[in-house]
Amino acid sequence: MASSALQLLGFLISLVGVAANTAAIFMVEWRKEAQGKFRIYEGLWMTCSGTERTTCEIHQSVLKLSTEIQATRAVMLVSLFLSAVAVMVSTVGMKCTRFMDSMPRSKSMVALAGGIMFMVSGLLVIAITSWYVKVIVQTFKESHRLQSREFGNAVFVSWAGGLLTMIGGVFLSCQRCCGGRSSESLTSNELLHATKPKSNYV
Repeated sequence: MASSALQLLGFLISLVGVAANTAAIFMVEWRKEAQGKFRIYEGLWMTCSGTERTTCEIHQSVLKLSTEIQATRAVMLVSLFLSAVAVMVSTVGMKCTRFMDSMPRSKSMVALAGGIMFMVSGLLVIAITSWYVKVIVQTFKESHRLQSREFGNAVFVSWAGGLLTMIGGVFLSCQRCCGGRSSESLTSNELLHATKPKSNYV
């Protein structure tokens, strides 16, 4: 029962991470720039600018976008797709569901596969977000600080989402190890009990 609860906890943590990653993809504040009171916010899909009131414009051409935005957009979408597949696979493999109950070994392997997918998805998010931040910092240094350009809140949301997705995936994957040992131990005890000679007949 504890194993199933921990597995469910890992699944829920991964879902929170996926939700954070999805929110980060559509957030505008990936990069922000200040020119006096005039603010410019650049996201993966649109750019917003203004002082008190901002107007947003969707990116019209992919080819005109910077390399970091194109790469970040692509990797985040791949991560989101992988997370969606991991959700379906983990749902089938978790002990609290009725799928594949007649094949417990295969069911645990499916849960392991779902956990690994979550971990890979979270790792992709953390890696691409860190690279994006590195590019922004490098650009800021090369501009000799003539413009106030820095990364925005979407970066922190993306980092948090990637970390939560990885942690949830670890919980799901660890259940394969713990579950395997406990089932083997239970099987051995049952065999010993079955083969033990009976005595003291009444």
